[in-house]
Amino acid sequence: MNLLEETKKFVNPKFRPDQLPHFERTLYWVKKLKPDADEALQIAAYSHDILRGFGIGYLQLKHLDTQSFYEHHQKEGAKIMIKFLKTKTDDKKLIKRVGYLVSHHEFGGDDDANLLKDADSLSYFEKNAERFINKIDAYGYDMVKDKFEWMFNRITSEKAKEIARPMYEDAMSKLENL
Repeated sequence: MNLLEETKKFVNPKFRPDQLPHFERTLYWVKKLKPDADEALQIAAYSHDILRGFGIGYLQLKHLDTQSFYEHHQKEGAKIMIKFLKTKTDDKKLIKRVGYLVSHHEFGGDDDANLLKDADSLSYFEKNAERFINKIDAYGYDMVKDKFEWMFNRITSEKAKEIARPMYEDAMSKLENL
């Protein structure tokens, strides 16, 4: 079994079935935007939000400011993936690269980290925006609006932004019409 399949077997049980499409679509968008994406980028795409699978998300860390929350989310998720991958491969270069990508998926940094960030945003609007609207009572209107704006405005590539724009506008329209 290849490492991407091993990663899926590691990630999937940690999430509810309705959460898994976000990972599948992030991987889809990585491959769509970069058809020759290497194994490390594909693994990072599927596992980028692994920390949430351990029950650590916004509501658990709401005491942190937004920047600190995302930094914690990236860094701790990377640690989980590095630890996991060390049990599956001796390829130190791949492990380091996955760790780097997961630890930079919110803010980017280089072409592939930016690509992962963009794919994450596209998948978010496809698969998660509606869930945030439905949880407005838990998150609050301002947090959801800020999240939508953050996820759209962080997109680096014009191609990804063009793809995301109608999804973003639809999500914002639904939010405004609550």
